[in-house]
Amino acid sequence: MVIKVTEKAMMASSMRSLLSDGQRYAETFHAFLHHSTEHQCMLEFIEKKLPDIVQRFANGKSPINILGVGSGTGEIDLQMISQIQAQLPGVPLNYDVIEPTNEHILKFKDLVARTSDLKNINFTWHMKTSSEYEKDMNEMHESKTFDFIHLIQMIYYVKDVPSTLKFFKNLLAPKGILLIIIISGSSGWASLWKTYGHRLPLNDLCLYITSSDLKNMFDEARIKYTYYELPSEMDITECFVEESATGKLLMDFLTETCNFDKTAPPDLKAEIMEALKQPECSVIRDGKIIFNNTLTAFLLEP
Repeated sequence: MVIKVTEKAMMASSMRSLLSDGQRYAETFHAFLHHSTEHQCMLEFIEKKLPDIVQRFANGKSPINILGVGSGTGEIDLQMISQIQAQLPGVPLNYDVIEPTNEHILKFKDLVARTSDLKNINFTWHMKTSSEYEKDMNEMHESKTFDFIHLIQMIYYVKDVPSTLKFFKNLLAPKGILLIIIISGSSGWASLWKTYGHRLPLNDLCLYITSSDLKNMFDEARIKYTYYELPSEMDITECFVEESATGKLLMDFLTETCNFDKTAPPDLKAEIMEALKQPECSVIRDGKIIFNNTLTAFLLEP
């Protein structure tokens, strides 16, 4: 029997997750940061809300134990450190970093080396995933606790979200605080994932999860939480410019697909391009297409 494989099927089968290519992912993430206000909205949150959070978990303690999970290249971490030190002058910090990408850890360490006003901080680096860290801690029966733990834009990359959140929540010291930042359920991402997620090359390294899913999870488990919406946007105009290298990078990031422009079936590509221009995803402003990248920040206590 001869099985005919259509061109459409071949293209669909050739689509692969962006996470399968670390170098391509790094390039798309850089393009995303350059064209979005993601870091700016986080910095505003850090400036306005973190001082109060610090006072709640510090509670006269010394030293302060902090854990960053999926910290990437460290820019946001150092902004938080700056704010924490401003609130707690002279108090030593023990700062553990969990980050699976060696390139990111090297950039984080380089950033630390180039930041002259870092004092009284002891960094511990864990080049592993959060799941690997959890497994290692359980096997070693470690009992270290932390006053502040942050999971910023990383919960998509764990296999069991409830278990992961329970693990890190249980690592909180008395009065400790767990900060989670995730894509908002009102964002363009939520609309895009809901409609097209099942047609994109999702693998077991990535989950399409938003703040709405976490709220439901917390409510069902009767976990108390506070949350804040962090308005953010991304200029995706380049995605609609033929042969734009930046546009192709942004499309890869939006779809979590490596070389989406070359490997996506034409009908899927056309549908997503059209969806990105709809009010559920974006607004048109001054001739530019601005994608809704709003985030949600959750605060949990022990």
